[in-house]
Amino acid sequence: MPPSPHPAGPTSASTSESEYRIEDLAQRSGATVRTIRAYQDKGLLPKPGRRGRANVYDDSHLARLQQIADLLERGYTLASIRELLQAWDEGRGLAGVLGLVTEVDGPWTDEVSGRISRADLGELFGGKYDEEAVSEALALGVLEPLPDREDEFRVPSPQELSVAAELHKAGVPLLAITEQLRELRGQVEHIAARFLDFTNEHVFVRYLGVHLSDGDASEAADLVRRLRPLAQQTVEAELARAMQKFAARNLRDHLRSAAAAPTGPEPADPTDPACTAQIRLPTETVEAVGALVGEERVPDFIAAAAEREVRARQMDRMSTEGR
Repeated sequence: MPPSPHPAGPTSASTSESEYRIEDLAQRSGATVRTIRAYQDKGLLPKPGRRGRANVYDDSHLARLQQIADLLERGYTLASIRELLQAWDEGRGLAGVLGLVTEVDGPWTDEVSGRISRADLGELFGGKYDEEAVSEALALGVLEPLPDREDEFRVPSPQELSVAAELHKAGVPLLAITEQLRELRGQVEHIAARFLDFTNEHVFVRYLGVHLSDGDASEAADLVRRLRPLAQQTVEAELARAMQKFAARNLRDHLRSAAAAPTGPEPADPTDPACTAQIRLPTETVEAVGALVGEERVPDFIAAAAEREVRARQMDRMSTEGR
């Protein structure tokens, strides 16, 4: 909650409700006296007024300190903040720029964060609380500590935690899951960086390295809003395509292995209908069968073909015996 711009009750520090000594301004804003003076020297904060021999500050100074603190928290340097505030002071408009800042810095997902207790966390992962795995999850930001709540964690992405729980139920060790996430995160961050470079080169190039007017900043914020979901949609579509491709390849490899691996000792008479031994087939043959009937029907087709061959041999033998 932002501090009130007015002192609580009369003090000897000011002659009116909206005037502060530098010590009072520091207390109200959360900045130190030294920081306030440094901001003045750097041109970030307007000079104070005079009341007799004393310097006095007002609500505009307090609001400016709050703006600076907010921009610093968003990751802006003092030099870039000075340019933004200078644009505001010169009447070039800051509302659009701050709107762009809000659009870019805002959440890029509709997912709502949650909370989970240590007990529930242990229950979710098989009834055992793994301190080492929790430390890894904290380091990765999958879990976040809550101040003054040692028995509870904040969960930025409940969906991500749910995926980890399902993988663990399927038999994946917890530390293997966190290691996989660490590797995946590096690859995804590379994709995000490439997507930003691409949009900067082709879309946002006209806004880079120039002083943005209020209209330009609003236009850029609208573009961010429109393009924001495209990266996620593209990655989801490509991931689905790749999973289908590699899952089919994986299944094909297993089918080849199954078709090539013997299931038991070969019977003495290979023409015996009771023969269930599998024979080794060339890879090209299996691929050709797959192209003909579909990957999922390869085993059935091979079994039917083998059965037909056995019956043909039986018929030949019967004809020979009859003659």
